[in-house]
Amino acid sequence: MKSTRMSRELSLRGIVLGALITLVFTASNVYLGLKVGLTVASSIPAAVISMAVLRALGGSSVLENNIVQTQASAAGALSCVFAALPSLIMIGYWQHFPFLETTLISAAGGMTGVLFTIPLRRAMVNESALPYPEGVAAAEILKAGEKDTSPAALRALTGGGMIAAIITFASTGLRLLAEDASVTLTWGNAVFRGSCGFSLAMLGAGYLVGIGGGLAMLLGAVLAWGVFVPFLTAHEANPDHLPPTAHATIVWMHDVRFIGAGMIAVAAIWTLGCMMGPIIRGLSASLRATSIGGAQADNDADLPLRQVGLLSAGIGMVLLVMFIAFLAPFGGVNAGTVGLALVGMLCCMLIGFLVAATCGYMAGIVGSSSSPISGICIVAVILLASLFVGMRAVGLFPASVGDHGGIAFCLYILSALTASAAISNDNLQDLKTGQLVGATPWRQQVALLIGCVTGALVIPPVLNILYQTYGFVGYLPHPGMDPTHALAAPQPALMMMIASGIFLHQLDWNMLAIGGALAVVVIVTDLVLRRHGRTLPPLAVGIGIYLPAAVTVTLAIGALVSWVCARRGANAHSSQIGTMLASGLIVGESLMGVTLSAVAGFAGRDSALSIMPAGIPAVVPDIAGAMVFAAMCVWFARYVLRAR
Repeated sequence: MKSTRMSRELSLRGIVLGALITLVFTASNVYLGLKVGLTVASSIPAAVISMAVLRALGGSSVLENNIVQTQASAAGALSCVFAALPSLIMIGYWQHFPFLETTLISAAGGMTGVLFTIPLRRAMVNESALPYPEGVAAAEILKAGEKDTSPAALRALTGGGMIAAIITFASTGLRLLAEDASVTLTWGNAVFRGSCGFSLAMLGAGYLVGIGGGLAMLLGAVLAWGVFVPFLTAHEANPDHLPPTAHATIVWMHDVRFIGAGMIAVAAIWTLGCMMGPIIRGLSASLRATSIGGAQADNDADLPLRQVGLLSAGIGMVLLVMFIAFLAPFGGVNAGTVGLALVGMLCCMLIGFLVAATCGYMAGIVGSSSSPISGICIVAVILLASLFVGMRAVGLFPASVGDHGGIAFCLYILSALTASAAISNDNLQDLKTGQLVGATPWRQQVALLIGCVTGALVIPPVLNILYQTYGFVGYLPHPGMDPTHALAAPQPALMMMIASGIFLHQLDWNMLAIGGALAVVVIVTDLVLRRHGRTLPPLAVGIGIYLPAAVTVTLAIGALVSWVCARRGANAHSSQIGTMLASGLIVGESLMGVTLSAVAGFAGRDSALSIMPAGIPAVVPDIAGAMVFAAMCVWFARYVLRAR
């Protein structure tokens, strides 16, 4: 009987299917992350795809489907390394993403995220009241699949994906539709700008974020472009006499974004402080249960702590070797570089565990998609850079490494921490799903480890294709590339600026301090609003400040669509359909974006498929893009409401 259970849960065909889904969602999420700075959890669409495929093959079970979605969910999580790895391109340390180094740092970091959260499962999943919204939703979909009620959800997912792919092809490929539009106004020297993107992926992401987070991010955009940018452009010199739009963009990138960074850092520390008590109690309870619990039921057994310890030690050695190799060009392998590599490995283990526990707990509260990993990464890069600067001050930092090497090493460590945070953010959510459908925890943990390896193999080629085709804002790999189509890559740029600013003593702590003070005001406001059943998430406001305004406004529109559907009487079934449709829009646009990247890469130019006639005024594709986007918003809401 036990072998039958294993064949229906952790099966070879399930692992293969999970690997294939992982490849698809990793590629799409890396693209989405570099374009707009956000990813979405892939558990729910992966569950729908798994049910459809395994049902066609015959003999599927809810447990086997759960393993597939568990493995595939590592895709949406591990792809979060987009927040750190491109920063190594931006500082000029890498000219491309080397396959071995990128794969190993992603896989090792992600696997630590799985291992670090294993001792937390019993206390944070089984014995806590955390809601785990996406884990519960995925469990409901899996249960519904057993009753043959998922075809409508599958149609929403595939239909949304096809529509988004077609419209993305018309905009990014054929260039018939604009991807965004903006209006710039001046009052004296003050510059105001309003922007809106026409991305269907962002429309879907905003629907999933919800009205609270969407409006909070919109408030951040209003503060950035309606208050801070106008004030600074009115009072800062413009020595190069740049056009107002260009001057405002530079002020936002080099000043205002640091206000957002300071706000996110303080909000993340506040969140961490609020969670420390429950985290410590949960860890203590889990370790006590492990030491005194004796034999465990098969469906409540984790990977044994001995195996967890051995795997952690092995991954630690891999990280140590990688860090030594990374530092070797800076003066060779000597006591100084080996010691610094050892410090880096210990940071991955110690800071990584704290980050994993925090992100896992936050995912239990707000879900994986809305969990503020960016804020945690900002705190991590400040800690790492400050630690290395402190070591340099007391003579413990190798002089041969220098500032450039120190900044690069800090960002390389951050890549591992980001992967760990992202996977831990996802792991407990998946384990909640497993608990609700009666799955075996250790088999889910094995599936997640496999997913980390599979996803890590996809990340380097996808990053290279996207960089060589589009480039990043301010960092184009080839002369003559169209900078308007460069990927925003907001988090890597921010991480690079923070690390460089701390190392070179050029960080504008005043802007960070303003952001921190603003965070305190928003935190207090949020506490007051919560007494009246309302919220103002401070992390979301900070994110709205440092994300491009076009992205934030589009997310807010998606959140507004979600609110309209709820107000018009959307029920549980139609909400599930809306989730599938939103996921389809995200996946369709992202996969078409990756496909067009490959086409442009082979053609050697990013406008290879453009059929827009020369001389057409720019306002024509702007109007066309706006009309199509508005029509899609109306169609989205009607589709969800018709599903009641």
